[in-house]
Amino acid sequence: MHNHGHSHNHATSSQRIGWAFFLNVTFTVIEFIGGWLTNSTAIMADAVHDLGDSLSIGSAWLLDRLSNKQADNAYTYGYRRLSLFGALINGLVLIAGSVWVLLSAIPRLLDPVMPHTEGMLLLAVLGVAVNGYAAYRLSQGKTLNEKVLNWHLLEDVLGWVAVLIVASIMQFVDWPILDPLLSIGFTLFILVNVARNLWATSRLFFQAAPDSEILKNIEQSLLSLAKVKGVHHLHLWSLDGESHVLTVHVETSALQNIAEYSELKTLINDKLATHDLAHTTIEIELDAELCRDEKE
Repeated sequence: MHNHGHSHNHATSSQRIGWAFFLNVTFTVIEFIGGWLTNSTAIMADAVHDLGDSLSIGSAWLLDRLSNKQADNAYTYGYRRLSLFGALINGLVLIAGSVWVLLSAIPRLLDPVMPHTEGMLLLAVLGVAVNGYAAYRLSQGKTLNEKVLNWHLLEDVLGWVAVLIVASIMQFVDWPILDPLLSIGFTLFILVNVARNLWATSRLFFQAAPDSEILKNIEQSLLSLAKVKGVHHLHLWSLDGESHVLTVHVETSALQNIAEYSELKTLINDKLATHDLAHTTIEIELDAELCRDEKE
């Protein structure tokens, strides 16, 4: 039942990313046409950025689908880390795209261009609706891949909100400089948040503990058992940000018979069950038994 639940969650994750991909590709085409018709450099630049987003989301979708493959002799833990790899790649792409937007917007502060504001308003409303719906679909996901991709789409939503505000103001006053100013503002906001997510993804990619508090709670819960004298070689890492793996050596006091041994295993299992771990490997070391992993 546990494995079935994870499989269902990842299938749903793949569907959400697929929806986001097709919506983004379709709107990118519309955006290029709209940028040409409105003579708006801001919209055309956003179209190029959305093209990069589409490629990133497409690659993330492919990696997410591949990550659902069953474990084999080559990848004994399965392919779940491909999803984490996708989140890492897309975080880097989004940071690069944000830097590109900044490099494009800053020079326009010195030489702003007045576009066709009526067309900008129409595209802005459509952009908020399409990207907002896609972001809403991905916001229901829990994987790091979906979270990073959600920032892709949130960046687009905020960008179109900025375009909507700028176009509305420029309908009444000749202030084209507002366009690059707002673009710089929302890009910096997204850049900070994506950098935070990228840092979390990078830590998991290099097998850092997904949550130090969880690790501490696991250790304390094992040590609370009467027959447990100590724990060591306690390792916790995550395959994809959701599926965590635990290995630990548990030192026990003297056990009188096989019944006490079985009871201890049951108690350990009950303690770990509350943490929803995908894989666990428990080495039980009897009293005075030497640890086979200790270096001489």
